[in-house]
Amino acid sequence: MIQYKPQAKSVKNTIANITLLLLIVLLSNPLHAGPREQAKRIHDRIAGVPPSDAVLTEMETLLGTGSPIDAAYLALDNPSFYSVTLKNLVTPWTNEEQTVFASLNDYTATVIGMVRDDVPFNELLSRDILYIGDSGLGLPSYSNANNDHYVAMETQNVNLIDGLVATTQSAVTGLATEATAGVITTRAASKAFFIDGTNRAMFRFTLLNHLCTDLEQIKDVSRPTDRIRQDVSRSPGGDSRIFLNACVGCHSGMDALTQAYAYYNYDYDVETDPDAENGQLSYNAAGMTDPDTGTRVKRKYLINANNFEYGYITRNDDWENNWRFGPNSNLGWSQSLTGSGSGAKSMGQELANSYAFAQCQVKKVFKTVCLRDPTTDADNTEVQRITEVFKSGFSMKGVFAETAMYCKGD
Repeated sequence: MIQYKPQAKSVKNTIANITLLLLIVLLSNPLHAGPREQAKRIHDRIAGVPPSDAVLTEMETLLGTGSPIDAAYLALDNPSFYSVTLKNLVTPWTNEEQTVFASLNDYTATVIGMVRDDVPFNELLSRDILYIGDSGLGLPSYSNANNDHYVAMETQNVNLIDGLVATTQSAVTGLATEATAGVITTRAASKAFFIDGTNRAMFRFTLLNHLCTDLEQIKDVSRPTDRIRQDVSRSPGGDSRIFLNACVGCHSGMDALTQAYAYYNYDYDVETDPDAENGQLSYNAAGMTDPDTGTRVKRKYLINANNFEYGYITRNDDWENNWRFGPNSNLGWSQSLTGSGSGAKSMGQELANSYAFAQCQVKKVFKTVCLRDPTTDADNTEVQRITEVFKSGFSMKGVFAETAMYCKGD
C-alpha cells in the first residue's frame, strides 16, 4: 500500500521553511517609511501623543523641504511635550529614589521653563532663575516652606506652555543673587539633597543627574588628600589600606568640590515634621555665624570631627577641582574656567560647562526619544555630533529636534 503521509509532512515542512524565510527577509528589510509615517513617529516620540491631522500634514510637508528639522520643532509646540515628556524626564532628578512618581515642584518646573524659553542649558546649575505659575491662575503663592504652589498647578492640569512664568530665586525666595545656583538651590533639590548628612548627597546626585556618572566610576586614588574632611576615618576597620586604596578615590575629589555647599542646609523640625515636608533651604549669608562652627560654615561640615581630628577643617566655601588632572580630565573640563572658586554658583558653572555635562543631556534625550540607549557605532557617532551642536548654544530644544530626526526611521 502506498503511504502518502511522509510526502504531506515534507510539503508542510517546505511551506514552514518558506514562511520562516519570508519573515526573516521582512524583519531584516523593514518597509520604507514615507514622510507621513516619519512625521508621525517624530511627533509621537517628542510629544508622547498623536498629532492632529493638520499638524501631521504640515510636518509631512516640512520633511520634504530644505529644512526638515522644522518638522521636529513643530512637534515641540505640543503642550504634552512639556507636561509629559519633559516632566517624566526631569522628575527623577529631583529625588533620591529617582522615581518619576513625584509631584511637580520648583526644580522640575524650572527645567521645563528653561527648555521652553530656550535658556542656555549650561546655566542650569548656576543661574538666578525660577519658574512659577502665572498669578492669574488662582494658585497658592510660592512658599519657601511647602510645595503647595506646584501641587495646585498639577491638580488644575495647568498648560505649562502658557502657565509658567520666568522669575528669579532672589526675587521670590529672598536668597541673595550670589547664593543662587540654578536648580541646585531650588526648594525641591535642597529637600532631597541638602537635608541632614554632609551635603555630599547634593554633589553625588548632581553627578548622576547631570554628568551621567557616579562616584565609583571616577575614583582616582592619585589625587591629593589634603581636602578630605575630619569625618572620614583614615583607618576604617583598623586598616589604613582601605582609606588609601578606596576612600581616597572619591573623597579627594568630592570633598574639595562639595566645600562649595558649606553655607547651605535644609532646615526642618524633626519632632513635628519628621518627613521634612515643611522645611526650607537655609543659607548663611555674609555676616551670619553658625553657633556651632563660629563661621558661616554649617555645622554639618564639622560633624564626626573625632574620626580623624587632623583632617581638613572647612572654614569657608572655597572649592577646587582636583579632577581636572589625572584620568578624570577626560570629563572635558572647560579651559575657559580656572577650576577653582567660591560658592555653589561658580562650582555649578564648572560642572555644567564640561563635555560630560553636554554629552549627558544628549544621551538622556536620545533614550527618551529613541526609546533605547545609544549602542551602535552609528548611534554613538550621532550622539557625538549632537553633543557638538548642543555645545554651540546649549539649546535643549535643538537636542530633542536633532535626536528625533535621527530616530524618525528611513
